[in-house]
Amino acid sequence: MRRFELLVFDWDGTLMDSEARIVACLQGAISDLSLPHRDVSALRNIIGLGLAEAIQTLFPGSDADMQHAVVERYRHHFLVADPTPSTLFEGAAETLHALAAEGYLLAVATGKGRRGLDKVLEETGLGPLFHATRCADETCSKPHPQMLLELMDHLGAEPQATLMIGDTEYDMEMARNARTAALGVSYGVHHPERLLKHQPLGCLDGIGELPAWLNSDERRLLA
Repeated sequence: MRRFELLVFDWDGTLMDSEARIVACLQGAISDLSLPHRDVSALRNIIGLGLAEAIQTLFPGSDADMQHAVVERYRHHFLVADPTPSTLFEGAAETLHALAAEGYLLAVATGKGRRGLDKVLEETGLGPLFHATRCADETCSKPHPQMLLELMDHLGAEPQATLMIGDTEYDMEMARNARTAALGVSYGVHHPERLLKHQPLGCLDGIGELPAWLNSDERRLLA
């Protein structure tokens, strides 16, 4: 008996170690536009949000024109100019291949824009493993549940059969808002204590632990 049919992954901080690149690109955009300095902790904290929501958090009261300008400069740095490398976390690719082979439905719900996600899916070669993806520039940003609701509707999965895996409070809150289960990872941008206060089913120390965790969860159901 399998408890979960659909596994939905956050991307940045969960599957890919992209924190340094995101921070560098935000710093580049802020510098380009001569905006007030924001320290690294503030920039790390908004990873996982859509760009518009991230900018509003960093610069409260910013208008649509300012948000558009920051988004354009950020995308320039991320897609073209910034050389900071981003790599998959150890075991991420192997885990996704193993889960796909076991017949799970796999999806991505990310604060990235569509161009950014498509770029990394192509670079990593992981695109074909995912049955559906949703990005913050084509639906509501986390922690709004719309991404998960759309993925479940598209793939025919029920909330009780869906598991959201992520590294931020925004992922945990989105899962709760969509009435799905959540599983945290401890190695991303938000400290495990921030995740655990939202009562996920657990918090993994490495993405490679996920298949064993799922098998253990199934054994608990059968016990």
